Amino acid sequence: MELIILFALVVLIVALAGWVRHLRRQVSRLAFDKLSQAARHGRMAEQFLPFAASYPYDPQEFRFLGSPIDGVQFSPEKIVLVEFKAGGRLSVRQREIKRLVEAGKVTFEEIAVR
Repeated sequence: MELIILFALVVLIVALAGWVRHLRRQVSRLAFDKLSQAARHGRMAEQFLPFAASYPYDPQEFRFLGSPIDGVQFSPEKIVLVEFKAGGRLSVRQREIKRLVEAGKVTFEEIAVR
């Protein structure tokens, strides 16, 4: 009788371990899907943010790039490289761009095509 109970417990433990592995895979998949969906929504929202009432420039003069920065804002006084953030941090590439701008390493070039 003890052998049957022991066997039943081993079978139960193995079944529970399999169920836990299955649940962990599902949780990982859901977490990935959530991050992916948040990124998609963020990319879509970036295209509409220049039209928000709180946007400080003329949205008609904003040009969306998407990557590595969200866009370029043109105004009579200046040209602004724009990156919209909702709680995130600048990427390594975005920090490099910011450093180049702050160091005055931004130029205008006219390239003739013949």
